[in-house]
Amino acid sequence: MAKKKQELRKEPEKSAAEYYKLNTRAVDDLVNATEENSPPVSRQELRKYQSAASGIKMAGWAKAVLIKAWMAGIVCYFFIWGIGLYVADQLDLLAVTAAAFGFVTDLVTNNIFRFIAKPENANDRWMMIPPKKFVSLPLNVLYAFVLMFCVVQTYRVVNIVAAAMTHTEGTAALGVEPLLFGLFVMGWDMLFIGAKRLFKRILADAKSSARPS
Repeated sequence: MAKKKQELRKEPEKSAAEYYKLNTRAVDDLVNATEENSPPVSRQELRKYQSAASGIKMAGWAKAVLIKAWMAGIVCYFFIWGIGLYVADQLDLLAVTAAAFGFVTDLVTNNIFRFIAKPENANDRWMMIPPKKFVSLPLNVLYAFVLMFCVVQTYRVVNIVAAAMTHTEGTAALGVEPLLFGLFVMGWDMLFIGAKRLFKRILADAKSSARPS
């Protein structure tokens, strides 16, 4: 019995030694690996690792909603909250914010859509005015003023309805903050983009039906 107990005690020591034994050749091969001495790997095999590393997959519309709301919220944070303390007139503040949002949309947001798109123009459907040299910038600024007007009216209607329901006229139940501001801007933007796509589809159907068979 004593001999069997000694043999059982020795076995974990051997297994631990075998476990921590390094294969120096494999380590050297891994360190010195290059494109020339590495075996070819198919694209299907690489896609398995790329899909695992990419994490959660999002639909195109979900990415568009997230990016648009996030960028609008950033503009609200830096301009309405940031310079709102120094600009007394609300119309001036809204005008500056709308102009800044137009610049951000043309120079940042739309380029982000182009950068993550595969192929390059795949995300143009989420842009009201896709990038086009010097033409898109002034158009995006004008479009930003339209969005700002719609968002201001949304806040106005919500506050009027809330005041009528709570009988607290003269008070603003809903204040301006980045999260809700971004959601309002994104909602109106996606609504206008949907209307634009619907109009183009109707126009294309009308042209196809007008062609002689």
